[in-house]
Amino acid sequence: MSKSKNKPTGSIKLLYDGQCPLCLREVHFLAKKDAGQGIVEFVDIADDNYSPEANGGVDFETAMGRIHAILPDGRVIQNVEVFRQIYEVLGMGWVYGLTKVPIIGAIVDKIYEIWADIRLKMTGRPDLKTIVAERQQRLEMKRSQLSECDSRCRI
Repeated sequence: MSKSKNKPTGSIKLLYDGQCPLCLREVHFLAKKDAGQGIVEFVDIADDNYSPEANGGVDFETAMGRIHAILPDGRVIQNVEVFRQIYEVLGMGWVYGLTKVPIIGAIVDKIYEIWADIRLKMTGRPDLKTIVAERQQRLEMKRSQLSECDSRCRI
């Protein structure tokens, strides 16, 4: 079967933390494998314009806690299943193939949960609560500035 027949209709949206150096390394690797084919759409949740409504309803805090992706049919997946799906559609399913074996999959899932809980600390970043609060404050400040400009700029 040719690769084009295995290509899904639509792309998988990978929600990633653009402020995480390890996440960026993975995204750059995957983008290189995608080679502009549009199989994977990369969505930076750290971007102030990130919209949960456009991304399966996954809010910023939830997306920061665990990796998420939105499949072409709109289903939201998370954790190691994201990597299984992404690597599969990019023709590298063998990398995560063993994780489909129930006992191995359960162990890998548990390891990922531990990693997700400590990744911010391991990459020298504040805890999730602080990141969410800082983002909220930054967004409120931007809204306030826009509102202020709107009221001053009216003729």
